[in-house]
Amino acid sequence: MFGLGRRGRGSRQDEAGPSENADGFATEDETGLGPYDLSELPAGDDMERLDLGSVRLPIPEGSQLQVEVDPSGPVRAVHLVTQVGRLTISAFAAPRSAALWPEVRNELAEQLRRDGAKVGQQDGEWGPELVADSPRAVLRFVGIDGPRWMVRGVAAGPEESAEACSKLLYTVLDNTVVVRGDDPLPVRTPLPIELPESIARHIQQTQNGEQQA
Repeated sequence: MFGLGRRGRGSRQDEAGPSENADGFATEDETGLGPYDLSELPAGDDMERLDLGSVRLPIPEGSQLQVEVDPSGPVRAVHLVTQVGRLTISAFAAPRSAALWPEVRNELAEQLRRDGAKVGQQDGEWGPELVADSPRAVLRFVGIDGPRWMVRGVAAGPEESAEACSKLLYTVLDNTVVVRGDDPLPVRTPLPIELPESIARHIQQTQNGEQQA
């Protein structure tokens, strides 16, 4: 659990100065923001996070976990359902030395427009973001390129709570840890989600109960 206070963009940049990792991406010291690669997690960080294998997520106070399971078995997505909307954090394999988010962002915008949404671009905490206004919800898409990974965060909620939902998404992203692993993966491959044993067991028991009913 965590509160809504956020670190300032320049707080650690002023102390440590800008730097890049070996793959040419800005490190957390340069931006003053997460997400963190596991190898760059600051010493002494003891924030409680939900370990989902490829990502470790801080859980907002009062939120609920919603798991989307593919019929073939693998977990497709994990959502955080909060009082102000739904948050989804996903991680993907990315090129070693080129940003993936700009290309993905353009494709997302085209798809959203084809689906009838009104789409705009705004400068956000990590650069250009997409905001889509659809009949069912206001959506905000945030992409962050890291060393051999890209994280995409989505905030979805009603118009009246869209700003609060976006701020909560920023906070979750700012404290997310990415565990990329060393396996070579095709670009854009979703990094695998692994549920904690207790959650996986609960889902299995629920599915078994539904089948028996």
